[in-house]
Amino acid sequence: MLNRVKKIDWIILLILAGMMCFSALLVRSATYGDPRYHLYDVKTLIYYSVGFVVIILMTMFDYRLLLKTWYVWYAIGLILLVLVFKFAPLINGARSWFILPGGFQFQPAEFMKVFMILAIAAIMGRRQGDPLRMRTDVSLVAAAALVPFVLVMAQPDLGNAVIYIFITLGMLWIGNVRYSYVMIGLVAVLGGLFLFVTLFNTYNTQIHDYLEAKHKVHWYQRINTYIHPEQASADDRRQSEYARIAVGSGGLAGDGYMQGESKKRKMIPYMYSDSIFVVVGEEFGFQGAALLLLLYFLFIYRMIIIAYQCYDLRGSFIIIGIATMLVFQIFENIGMMIGMMPITGITLPFISYGGTSLLLNMASIGIIFSIRAHQDKSEIDT
Repeated sequence: MLNRVKKIDWIILLILAGMMCFSALLVRSATYGDPRYHLYDVKTLIYYSVGFVVIILMTMFDYRLLLKTWYVWYAIGLILLVLVFKFAPLINGARSWFILPGGFQFQPAEFMKVFMILAIAAIMGRRQGDPLRMRTDVSLVAAAALVPFVLVMAQPDLGNAVIYIFITLGMLWIGNVRYSYVMIGLVAVLGGLFLFVTLFNTYNTQIHDYLEAKHKVHWYQRINTYIHPEQASADDRRQSEYARIAVGSGGLAGDGYMQGESKKRKMIPYMYSDSIFVVVGEEFGFQGAALLLLLYFLFIYRMIIIAYQCYDLRGSFIIIGIATMLVFQIFENIGMMIGMMPITGITLPFISYGGTSLLLNMASIGIIFSIRAHQDKSEIDT
């Protein structure tokens, strides 16, 4: 057991400790004076404390047992995604969260990310590094991603659904997929995007009326604001515009901690969660944002190093899947706060307030540590 603990990447743990402090400070600033979010900063520290325990426990657990039973975890994830349609309440136009006793919210779509990564790693691992075949490998990987993608889109949860696609693409790329398949995939994706935009522009009014009748007009508003910002109403553009103004107002060094109380910032929803990067930009400026991005870079870099050192290709695939998941979430969250990406409900990893997403991310790091701790070449089975 002590040997396993010694193999923990202490640089990653140190970065996580820094992010824990930074997250608690940001959440406190974002919720200060609002009784609705009392002690959210303390809860963040509690979630992190539980998360560190999860990391240690996952490090002791042999990740190969997860791979051997991947189909069980994958099936559990799909069952939970189906059950949300029956038992989850309607929150912000979507059925995505189970409300558990004590007010704790549980989002199956978050955990499905890891279950899908395990499934794809197990499928690709059968090739032992040989090029993936379209019929027996790529098609199975695509199916493993498509089923949860459709279920999550139906909730609707556009943000997490898109993450599934990027996780799949990242893992296929590292899984030695043929370049011809890559070209086919790029053509299909670009063709799909072109078709989507064309149909959206052609049937704009009909799409709006249909989604409004289904009480899902916020989907239309988010997409239309991104594709046609000049046509969107002031209310539709408000979050994106105010976020850019607030981030830009921080300048080089920011207004100072607990000093970012601009009127624009107060109009931005979910400041403590999805929009927490606004607090970073306004209070710590470009320097604070750059420091956060540097921490993310070092964090992902250490993960790639661990993946490179793996004897077991399946372990490398899992790490790349987790790294892709985090990179896209970072890019999307920051991008939507500075106007580069459409507004979605994606949190900033390890910084935004949220128990489910934080514990899922901490468990993912625990899996990475387990892969590093169980890389005895003589024990690796294929």
